[in-house]
Amino acid sequence: MTQAFFWRLQGTSLISLGSLFSRQPDPLLGLDISSSSIKLVELGRNGGGELVLERCALEPIERGWITDGNIEKFDEVADAIKRLVKKSGTRTKNAAMALPASAVITKKIVLPGGLTDSELEIQVESEANQYIPFSLDEVSLDFCVIGPSPSTPGDVEVLIAASRKEKVQDRQGLAESAGLKAVVMDVESYASRMSMGRIVEGLPNKGADTMVALFEIGAFSTSMQVIRNNEVLYERDQAFGGAQLTQLIVRQYGFSPDEAETKKRNGELPEDYESVVLRPYIDSVTQEIGRTLQFFFTSTPHNKVDYIMLAGGTASLPKLTDSVTRQTSFACGLVNPFEGMVVGGGIRESKMRREASSYLTACGLALRRFAT
Repeated sequence: MTQAFFWRLQGTSLISLGSLFSRQPDPLLGLDISSSSIKLVELGRNGGGELVLERCALEPIERGWITDGNIEKFDEVADAIKRLVKKSGTRTKNAAMALPASAVITKKIVLPGGLTDSELEIQVESEANQYIPFSLDEVSLDFCVIGPSPSTPGDVEVLIAASRKEKVQDRQGLAESAGLKAVVMDVESYASRMSMGRIVEGLPNKGADTMVALFEIGAFSTSMQVIRNNEVLYERDQAFGGAQLTQLIVRQYGFSPDEAETKKRNGELPEDYESVVLRPYIDSVTQEIGRTLQFFFTSTPHNKVDYIMLAGGTASLPKLTDSVTRQTSFACGLVNPFEGMVVGGGIRESKMRREASSYLTACGLALRRFAT
């Protein structure tokens, strides 16, 4: 689903989402913090209403600074955000950030239609007590009215989400330490689906009834979402990612982990790297993707997908998409969340295109500026 859903960090901890969008959208940075890097995206619109990529930048961070979505080295991460903001050249201070899905409890409930905002808040708080294993004093809670209930006429479906307050406050504090103001707190998987919505609309028939398997390959884990008509049919995380390639480089050539990561990013590896290290790694990633698809097929009524799409820095490895297509027999492509956008004059387009698949979540966060 692509409904706008997040905590608004000014004011009360429980607020109807529609209130944020009653004004003209102010400039907003999409700031995605992962275990291996921090990504920044800023979007605008031109006079013709087209989306404009105004800024995008990436700052690597060291292993262990962020672990399983938890901030282990606060000062180091804050300094990295400062460097990233300076590198990007932006003057925008408002930021949209995100929590990993593992840090958020979500539940879809049905409530009577026609309730006022205050009545909805009371009902949501009452319902939330049944699903959240913490005191409501310990959580940030928000809700989104999705639309009419398909099963009970007159009622509405409402999505509620809760996260421990310290999780939200940690990211809010990071932004403040870097001179920014976190005004939106999203969920990473929701933000990535926001980006994917634009990409799917570019498929034949605007992507109607098209089943897309999205694999976001991170440093230490890969998340899979199967999406059709903006609805998530299946989700799964697997413990494989780009860090395994770094480890293979370390073992093969005796580099330190930092050296291996730098050389991997810069393409400064020995001549036999492709045959000895890269090809076996691509085969391994391809097998993991095929295995994850099989989990989907065996646990649902479905036996095929229309497209496989890969995101994340590792996704851009040469010949990976071809390998996945051969292994699975499904068309596989590399995600470019900036497809169809006007590229601003300050963007190094060749570099942006090389790194575009890394910016899926950051782009989705930046798109919250224009969400309705």
